[in-house]
Amino acid sequence: MNILSIQSSVAYGHVGNSAAVFPLQRQGFSVWPVITVHFSNHTGYGAWRGPVLPAADIAEVITGIEERGVLPACDAVLSGYMGDVSLGAVIVDAVARVKAANPKALYCCDPVMGDVGRGFFVRPGIPDFMRDRAVPAADIVTPNQFELEFLTGGSIGTMDDALAAADRARALGPDLVLVTSLHRKDGPADDIEMLAVSGDGAWLVATPLLPLSVNGAGDATAALFFGHYLRTGDPGAALSRTAASIFAVLEETHRRGAREIQLIAAQDRIADPPDRFPAVRLR
Repeated sequence: MNILSIQSSVAYGHVGNSAAVFPLQRQGFSVWPVITVHFSNHTGYGAWRGPVLPAADIAEVITGIEERGVLPACDAVLSGYMGDVSLGAVIVDAVARVKAANPKALYCCDPVMGDVGRGFFVRPGIPDFMRDRAVPAADIVTPNQFELEFLTGGSIGTMDDALAAADRARALGPDLVLVTSLHRKDGPADDIEMLAVSGDGAWLVATPLLPLSVNGAGDATAALFFGHYLRTGDPGAALSRTAASIFAVLEETHRRGAREIQLIAAQDRIADPPDRFPAVRLR
């Protein structure tokens, strides 16, 4: 299967395509990466160098792919950090082109905008574009809790809140919502949860909360979940396998005391995740 992945790229570290391409390849996918920015490192370091690529240049790359006549063989599109709102229209147009060539293709939008404790960390206009254009065009969205609250206009404190917010996000257009990090007042304090909600049901998985804070875990999680869902068509199975893989990555990152997620060290558990964190069906 072939995935067109339109995201940021860094020379050092793992965020955006630099966090998504390798896990998808280890799952057996052929990935066509299109980069939206090319930075020296992720912005969490506080200083970085490199360009935000002009929307016209990114559109040219996508047109070049289209001219190879391969879009009918594109099974999926994944998008993440955009860098500038002008890129949004290019991404949505690319999705439309792929779906015109292959109506069965799926679009997974990781609506990267911000996080709890940090607020928004993207340029003005991007959050509104995500809510009004990108998310409605998607089949799958993978927000964290902060992003889900913005998309749906309400705070999340309980499981009922989270389920209601996921349903409101689905009402915007996507069939499947993955909440990549969930902290709730009625949940376990020592765990972090992920919640998947579709028209067929809702599933929850919890993993131990490790004492670390790294960039790129959400990007890798979105890619892993999308890949597992493309393979299985089962949100619960995809959620369970994603939890096992991303926990292995974070566990290895913590063990090494690293500042970057350890994708290479955990690659065998990305390719063949252990049956460690079964997803619980909620409805």
